[in-house]
Amino acid sequence: MSMPELGISVLMSQFRCNEVIPSKQHFLWLSTVGPMENLKIDRERRTTTDQVFEDLRDDILSLALLPGAKMSEAEVAARFGISRQPVRDAFNRLGHLGLLKIRPQRATVVRGFSIEKIAEARFIRLALELEVMKQACNVWDQKCSDSAMRNLEEQKAAIDAETLDRFHTLDFQFHLLICELGGCHHAIDTIMSCRQKTDRLCVLSFNRDKEVDSVIEEHHQLIAALNERDEAKATDIIRTHLGRLDSVVAEIQSKHAEYFE
Repeated sequence: MSMPELGISVLMSQFRCNEVIPSKQHFLWLSTVGPMENLKIDRERRTTTDQVFEDLRDDILSLALLPGAKMSEAEVAARFGISRQPVRDAFNRLGHLGLLKIRPQRATVVRGFSIEKIAEARFIRLALELEVMKQACNVWDQKCSDSAMRNLEEQKAAIDAETLDRFHTLDFQFHLLICELGGCHHAIDTIMSCRQKTDRLCVLSFNRDKEVDSVIEEHHQLIAALNERDEAKATDIIRTHLGRLDSVVAEIQSKHAEYFE
């Protein structure tokens, strides 16, 4: 194993201590890479706690619940028409993922952004995706290109329909798809775990002027580099692409300091 591969292996093993829970976006991803029977089985296994967890998680990640928003077990239980225990279990899982701050005898609140955790997630994801690009360049063919282009066509359709939630999902699927096509299946869970720590910032970034157009343009550039099997170009593009997060963090922190811990 080379030193870069060893370093990434260590990072992945450390990062997997964080729970990666399938969300609605993850279920959609599963339906694109595996039989629909797998999706049906996953849904059948969902408990009441899973349902509450996923709905609240999606509310937090979509910013329907903003950082600092207060949450009550009793109110959530009434919303779902269930007892408080499944809600308490869902809160604990969300707390484990760093999305809720649970304080005994005080209100539970949606956690703010952590600069330290964002920087850690960005570092690990960039290291992984750089290696994914290198490996993808070795196996990329017309079939891979066609699959990636279908995703980009759906991205464009989502933008034209002004459905940013749909675009957000397809944007992330694009990155997972390159992992899959490049034979880097082992990287998917870790990349998903990294994404969980920056998802809300990504949602906010898509509201910036021309941001979505720039993201799609870079996706097209990335496919062009992979079609040419140009490793240097592909890695430069993904470095720039993921580096967009830095300016997003700076801008949001200057406008909404209250969103940060």
